[in-house]
Amino acid sequence: MEQKIKALALVAHDNMKRDLAEWVDWNCAKLSPHHLICTGTTGKMVEKTLRDHRREHDKADGPHPDLRITLLKSGPLGGDQQLGSLIADGRINALIFFWDPMSAQPHDVDVKALLRLATLYNVPTAINRSSADFLISSPLFEDDDYEPVVKDYKAYIERVLK
Repeated sequence: MEQKIKALALVAHDNMKRDLAEWVDWNCAKLSPHHLICTGTTGKMVEKTLRDHRREHDKADGPHPDLRITLLKSGPLGGDQQLGSLIADGRINALIFFWDPMSAQPHDVDVKALLRLATLYNVPTAINRSSADFLISSPLFEDDDYEPVVKDYKAYIERVLK
C-alpha cells in the first residue's frame, strides 16, 4: 500500500542551509514522495539537492516520482507568514525548521509567530537535525491514520467581549 502524501514544510536560516541540504540529501528517499513547501532560497536549495541526488544515486530504470515543491517568499519577505497561514488552514503535516540560535534575524518576530502557530495547531515540529531525524523516523510518520489532536478553540472564538 502506498503512503499518503504529506505536506512537509522545510525552512532554514542562512547559516543552517548547508546542514538542511545535507539532511535532505541523506533523507531523499523518505522526502521525495511528499509535497515539500519551502521558504525562499531554502526551497531552491532543497529542489537542487533532490535533483542532484537523483542524478548521482538513483538508477535510470527505477521509478522517479515527480518532485512536488512549492516555493514561498523568503522568510524576511513574508515567507514565514505565508507558511503560518498554511499551518492555520490545516495544510501542513509537519514543520522542519533548521533554526540558527546564534544569529539574530531581522524577522525574529515572524519566526516566533511561525513557531507559535505550529505549537497552537499541534503540528509536529523539528528545529534541528536530530529532532528532524526523530520526526521522520517515527512510526507515526508512516501512519496514514495518525492525526495530531488539535485543541478546540470554539469557546475562545465564541466568547463575548464586554
